[in-house]
Amino acid sequence: QVQLVESGGGLVQPGGSLRLSCAASGSIFVINAMGWYRQAPGKERDVVATITSGGTTNYADSVKGRFTIAIDNGKNTVYLQMNKPEPEDTAVYYCKLDYSDYEGRFDSWGQGIQVTVSS
Repeated sequence: QVQLVESGGGLVQPGGSLRLSCAASGSIFVINAMGWYRQAPGKERDVVATITSGGTTNYADSVKGRFTIAIDNGKNTVYLQMNKPEPEDTAVYYCKLDYSDYEGRFDSWGQGIQVTVSS
């Protein structure tokens, strides 16, 4: 059983900053990658940023230069530093874990955390 616990969401003003955290626990032999996705009302869930255990990152064009993803392999935790957020960044943010255990390779999702960008 794998659990993902997200934290750090809430209300932030445009141009401010916010940091999301996602801690993974459970039967995890190897973390292959972790990522953040988001879903705004009436829209599909889209990727925001991903990072491999080796540190290779990818970002959605809309957040490049503003958001930074980082991983702490020792703590099985991924972070999303959100700088200069915009109202368009308002969404439920989900953490995703790509991991392997003795049975194979799997994905696991967090429960989601609300981020609202508003003055």
